[in-house]
Amino acid sequence: MSTPKIKAAVEEMVTPFLDENGFELVDVEYVKEGSNWFLRVFVDKDGGIDIDDCGRISEFLTEKLDENDPIPSAYFLDVSSPGAERPLKKAEDVLKAVGKDVFVTTYEPVDGLKEFEGRLLSFENEELVVEIGKKSHTIPYSKVASARLAIIF
Repeated sequence: MSTPKIKAAVEEMVTPFLDENGFELVDVEYVKEGSNWFLRVFVDKDGGIDIDDCGRISEFLTEKLDENDPIPSAYFLDVSSPGAERPLKKAEDVLKAVGKDVFVTTYEPVDGLKEFEGRLLSFENEELVVEIGKKSHTIPYSKVASARLAIIF
């Protein structure tokens, strides 16, 4: 089974449980590092997620993965918080990040830049407005390669 199909299968298995228990699925990764494969499931909830939450989700997901067996080879399962620099994978994530510090990369230059780290002022009409210093940059959502929350010192 291909990596996108594995990710989709895992999302389908875990999403109902997460929804029922007040969690949000942030991302699923299935990656090879060295000689080992890792299935990483990033979850969050209002107020943050703790080790007990991760344990409950991991137990549920382990049982479902054993029942459905979508991954043919050995792998390590890791259920965790996305952390302080949470990725903004969906438009809804970007909308929730308005007013926060973000780091955005683009597929092609916008205002001569491909990296933007600053305050997300708005997300309307498929455009992000990021303020860096005293200058605002309007970035078409279609040009966003990646986005995440940022900790700016």
